[in-house]
Amino acid sequence: MTTILDVARAAGLSTATVSRALREPEKVTEKTRAKVFKAVEAVNYRPNMLARNLRTDKSFTLLVLVPGIANPFFANVTAGIEATAWKRGYSVLLGDTRDSPEREEHYARLVETRLADGVIQLSPDYAPAESRRQAPYPVVHACGCELTEAPSVRIDNVGAMHEVVAHLIARGHRRIAAISGPQANAHAIDRLKGYRQALEAAGIAFDPGLVLHGSFRMQSGFEAAREILAMSPRPTAIVSINDEMAIGAIQALAAQGVSVPSDIAVTGFDDIDFAAHSTPALTTVRQPAAEMGAKACELLIDWIEDKARDEAVHILPHTLVVRESSG
Repeated sequence: MTTILDVARAAGLSTATVSRALREPEKVTEKTRAKVFKAVEAVNYRPNMLARNLRTDKSFTLLVLVPGIANPFFANVTAGIEATAWKRGYSVLLGDTRDSPEREEHYARLVETRLADGVIQLSPDYAPAESRRQAPYPVVHACGCELTEAPSVRIDNVGAMHEVVAHLIARGHRRIAAISGPQANAHAIDRLKGYRQALEAAGIAFDPGLVLHGSFRMQSGFEAAREILAMSPRPTAIVSINDEMAIGAIQALAAQGVSVPSDIAVTGFDDIDFAAHSTPALTTVRQPAAEMGAKACELLIDWIEDKARDEAVHILPHTLVVRESSG
């Protein structure tokens, strides 16, 4: 059975430094952490985590609640969380809530029973127990919106969608349909707000009949596009509030022999990996997904480790990525 002394020898460090790197990784340099973790793997060292947890009254585990585990955007956010947690000496548990309050409450009990030290929520709508502020454990949002309380991380969803619609208007589009998400969803609310603001800024009247509500999934984008094709007069552009529905819309248009972007321009939101490889390649908003997850993870661990709670809303920069689908 290997010991911490074996790790120290393999890393060329003192046992005290190795112990500190394993117990309080934030107190050593990244170079030292890397040497220790490499040595741990090399000698197959398995520390007594139960003893550590009893000494510190911490599980060194974070709970990440994901509204849809199959969504590629959330997968990228989670990757950023996991990489940062690993560097700080924490493990990650993943809960697929499927937008269900009952499932959220079930997973929240893991924190209440000390199986996890805090929650990173990827849905902007979550409020554990009576309210998020009254939760008896730390909660940080990694994908917030305008009304999400601090501490949270987000992009300017309103401004980003305003930029997308302005991009289409600059290319001559005046009748622009929108494929939104569920009406109560905070991301859908923010992005539709940006859509309306861009129309208003260009002197284009908002037409509620041009807004369809999907489920963020590709099939709902496919179905929404078929409805848009039946409109008269037919819109010349479609904005979708996520990439999956935009790609579904492109597939529906192609199935009807409608050319993108010659007949109808299409845009998305998120810049998932497949966006650059759709046919045509999708114009979209790039969110710094991994960075959002990493920042949220840092905020949560700092809070857990009795550092000052960060009361700020951290807004990270987005990028409009123009590709073939918008012409």
